[in-house]
Amino acid sequence: MAMNNNNKSKPLAEKMRPRNLDEFYGQKKIIGKGKLLRRLIETDNLSSIILFGPPGVGKTTLALIISKETKCEFLKINATTAGVKEIKEQLNIAEENLKLYNKKTIVFIDEIHSLKRGAQQDVLLDAVEKGIIVLIGATTENPFFELNGALLSRSKIFQLERLSSEEIIEILTNVLKDKDRGYGNISIEVTENALLHFAELSSGDARSAISGLELAVLSTNRNNDGKIIIDKSVAEECMQKKIVSYDKSGDNHYDITSAFIKSLRGSDPDAALYWFSRMILGGEDPRFIVRRIIVHASEDVGLKDPTAMLLAQAASNALETVGMPEARIPIAEAIIYIANAPKSNSVVTAINNAMEDAAKYQYRVPIHLRDSHYKGAKSFGNGIDYKYPHNYPGNYVEQKYFPDEMDNRKYYNEKK
Repeated sequence: MAMNNNNKSKPLAEKMRPRNLDEFYGQKKIIGKGKLLRRLIETDNLSSIILFGPPGVGKTTLALIISKETKCEFLKINATTAGVKEIKEQLNIAEENLKLYNKKTIVFIDEIHSLKRGAQQDVLLDAVEKGIIVLIGATTENPFFELNGALLSRSKIFQLERLSSEEIIEILTNVLKDKDRGYGNISIEVTENALLHFAELSSGDARSAISGLELAVLSTNRNNDGKIIIDKSVAEECMQKKIVSYDKSGDNHYDITSAFIKSLRGSDPDAALYWFSRMILGGEDPRFIVRRIIVHASEDVGLKDPTAMLLAQAASNALETVGMPEARIPIAEAIIYIANAPKSNSVVTAINNAMEDAAKYQYRVPIHLRDSHYKGAKSFGNGIDYKYPHNYPGNYVEQKYFPDEMDNRKYYNEKK
C-alpha cells in the first residue's frame, strides 16, 4: 500500500512516530513490559509525571500515545507561549469535565521548564493538588533545577535516555520496510556503514537519524536498475556535522559533569576547560554549569582562597547580564582561577559533620545562651551568666556554646 497522500507533506520522522507502546523503541527501563509507567498507561491509572530527557528520545511521542489510550480528556498547553490566563482557561475546562461529567483531564505541557516559577507553575500546582488534572510535563532540562519543588514532589519523574546505535539502526530499518508510512514501496539499498553513520551522528536522537535518511533518499537518483543506493559517502553528505552530545548512553551527561568537577578539584585548568566546552557544545544550560562552579568554589577551595567564590559568583552575574556566547569568557576565567587555587575541603567537612550531629542530638539551648530580650525572659533565667566577649581582653572569653549534654565538638579544621 502506498503512503497516504495526506501524509506526503509531513516530515518522515513525523509519519513514523510510534502510534502505540508496541511500536515504541527504547526506554525499556521505564516503558518495557511490566514496568511501572507502562502499567499505569495500560490500566489508565496515570498520575502526574515529568518526562525528562534529551531531544528525539520519545517524550512527546509517549504523551501522544497516552492521549490515544486514555479514557480521560486530553489537553495540550504550549509552554513557550502560554500565559497564566491561557493556563487558567484550560484548567477551568478540566474542572468542568470533573464536576459535570466526573471525567479526569490529562494536561500535557511540552518543554515545561519554559513555564516561569511563580504564577505559571503555582497555577498548575494548585490544580494538581486538588486533583483537577493529571499533569504530563516533558522537558530537556533537569526538572530539579527548573521546576517548583512542590510540583516535583507531587509528580513521578521518569528519565528517558538517548537511544543506542543499535536501536537507531532498528528504527531506520523499520522505516525502510514500512509500506504504509515509510519507504517499503521504494527500492532502496542502504549499506551497513551508512546506517551506522546515521546512527552514530544522530547521538541517540531518532528524529535526527530519520531526517538524515529522508534527505539521503530525496537527494539520490535511482541507478539503471531503478534502485536508490545510499552508501556511507551519501550518508556523510546528509549528516555532515556530528551532533555534539554527552554520549549515546544517556548517562554521560553526569559523567562529563563529574569529569569537569574532578578536573577543577584536581587543579587541571586545561582539562576543566575541555569538559566545560563539551558541555556547552552539547547544549547544556550554562546556568547549570555556573551553579556547579559556585558549589566547587566553596566545597573544594573554600577558605583557602575566598576569592574563588567571588569569581564564581561574578561568572554567574556575567551570564545573567551579557548572556552567551560572550559569558563563556568570564566563566572560563572563573574556571581557570578556581582550578589553580589552593584546595581545602574544610568547609564542606565542617558543615557535614555539624549537620550530622544536629540531626542526632537535639538538646535544649543552654540557659545562658537563650534569648533574654523579650519581656519576661529574665524571669525564666534566660541569659543569666552569659559572658559578653567584647567585655574581655581581646574580645574573647572561655565559654561553652554547645548544649550541656554534649561535649565541645571540633568541626572546622583550618589545616585541612
